[in-house]
Amino acid sequence: MQSKRTLFFIEVAIFTALALILDIIPFLSFKIWAQGGSISFAMIPVFIVAFRWGLKGGLLSGLLFGILQVATGTAWIGHPIQGILDYPIAFMVLGFAGLLAPAVQAALKNNNTKRFVGMVTVGVLIGITLRFITHYVAGVVFFESLIEGMNIWVYSLVYNSSYLIPSFVINVAAVSFLFNKRPHLVAATTK
Repeated sequence: MQSKRTLFFIEVAIFTALALILDIIPFLSFKIWAQGGSISFAMIPVFIVAFRWGLKGGLLSGLLFGILQVATGTAWIGHPIQGILDYPIAFMVLGFAGLLAPAVQAALKNNNTKRFVGMVTVGVLIGITLRFITHYVAGVVFFESLIEGMNIWVYSLVYNSSYLIPSFVINVAAVSFLFNKRPHLVAATTK
């Protein structure tokens, strides 16, 4: 039991560090907005932890990734509450993909590729949708004063969709490919 717990914390730490590395390497993260927002591979390690260890692992990895972005100075923060919403909370909710970890693991174990890809897609969609909602609320509440002549609700929708929709596609493709080629990546138990 103790070694499994140790493995859990080691994997969360390693995959969280990998997420940060993927976020800061210029050719792996395409920054499209000056105030944040990028199309990147950085969420993939968080999803791997979520599908390996379930909700607990995914939430912890996402939370730590968001905190590391603030700690390393890669975060764009205009207000303390906006900073909390846009970083620790927005990245923590990616971990809700872990709700589908048992279904993903079962489909992969049973060589049911169609169900496997479907469950990965739904899991990533849940995580990114929750991240979108968090960024959207932060954008509406904290950036209204910065945007003149445009409806803030539409602005926040367009701004956040512009990088999260492509990120969704990239993450589904990458996670599905990785797990399909290396099924042992999902071998951890979610209990």
